[in-house]
Amino acid sequence: MTAARIIVWRHGRTEWNVEQRFQGQADIPLDSRGVAQAREGAQVLATFGLSAIYASDLGRAFQTATALADVTGLPITTDKRLREIHVGSWEGLLGSEVAEVDPEAAAKLHAGVDVRRSATGESVAEVGERTGAALAEIGAGAEDGSTVVVATHGLSGRAGVCQLVGLPPETWRVFGSLDNCAWTVLEWHRGGGYWRIAEYNVAGTSHVRDTIS
Repeated sequence: MTAARIIVWRHGRTEWNVEQRFQGQADIPLDSRGVAQAREGAQVLATFGLSAIYASDLGRAFQTATALADVTGLPITTDKRLREIHVGSWEGLLGSEVAEVDPEAAAKLHAGVDVRRSATGESVAEVGERTGAALAEIGAGAEDGSTVVVATHGLSGRAGVCQLVGLPPETWRVFGSLDNCAWTVLEWHRGGGYWRIAEYNVAGTSHVRDTIS
């Protein structure tokens, strides 16, 4: 393992973030504030001396990565494993609407149980496995001393980070979701031979940070 640093960057805000709908893998674009967040976050991240940009292939993450590519001139490599959790038939629903159609699952979800997001969706553990594997491969393929950015999503970013650093799944929920256009910094500890979380849920400026998750 040679990568010095991976920056896991959540996409900018969308209309469904504001409405607090289950977004999942629905390809919802950034709203005007999300576009502004991505542009401002890109200005900050571009100062880190980046060597590569990776992104989920969903539009809101790719749009966010594009703002950084426009500043740095770096190409974007997409990976479907970086997509947000698949929520199946819950897609587009509010939390109250999920409670109506599946009260048992909604109650477990509220209690912190890792339930599958609808009968046709994924669990958080499953998301952690695929996203964590993608992050591990990205890190292993990076040049020594480099910094790479991975534009992804709130839940998949959190689960992937926790999986990569080896935290047991039952502890993942103590980490809050990344704010829109905030990021987490992962560093490779050469002496110990493991990834560690150096910073979590960081926003470059007060304009970038958004309380809507």
